[in-house]
Amino acid sequence: MSKLIYSVEDDKNIAKIIRLTLSKQGYEVETFEDGTSFLDAINKRKPDLILLDLMLPDIDGNELIKKIRDNKFYDDVLIMIISARNNTLDKVDSLDLGADDFLEKPFDLLELISRVNAKFRRKKDSKIITIGNVSLDTDRLICYVNNNEVNITNAEFKILLTLMQRSDEAVSREELLKILWKTDQNVESRTIDVHINNIRQKLKKEGKRIVSVYGYGYRYLNDEKKNNH
Repeated sequence: MSKLIYSVEDDKNIAKIIRLTLSKQGYEVETFEDGTSFLDAINKRKPDLILLDLMLPDIDGNELIKKIRDNKFYDDVLIMIISARNNTLDKVDSLDLGADDFLEKPFDLLELISRVNAKFRRKKDSKIITIGNVSLDTDRLICYVNNNEVNITNAEFKILLTLMQRSDEAVSREELLKILWKTDQNVESRTIDVHINNIRQKLKKEGKRIVSVYGYGYRYLNDEKKNNH
């Protein structure tokens, strides 16, 4: 699945260069000329990386960093500043607010590619799994749906994590039982069905991604994976 990058840049020429350069590297790139359109988009679809200019026509870039970092749903989103406002204080302020990197304008395209690739190499070890509008923080055992934390039990978290990790793959009830109790003892398989029903209700619309596999178990649908193959 290709990584989604949002480029927030009001200079149309620079925005075009960024989009073309990174698209050739296999990334999906969407560009925004102002902070307002960017915020509207990020509320609908979460990117993997944001390339952010500090000097925008409507909202200061640092204000956007604050908005993003104040919402735990976006903890796993990388932020790279690309700006001509490059004195030491500006860099420190942006990094302190939660930016992951700072690239000065004018910048070399090879350096941009190198930094973006490096960010994603390090992100492979990320402990957050996201499909659609559902994210699981495997370190803190927290589930987020549509930017909001959802209260699920440890058993429900384990089931949901397994299904999301193996999205589009059918997982049997027996296997899910063993994951929960780590034993071959004969536990009623309907226990899994009860947990699944509870998870679906808590995920609301996203719960429709969990589909039954008749006589076997369940599958978690990942339409994003399909759209990128």
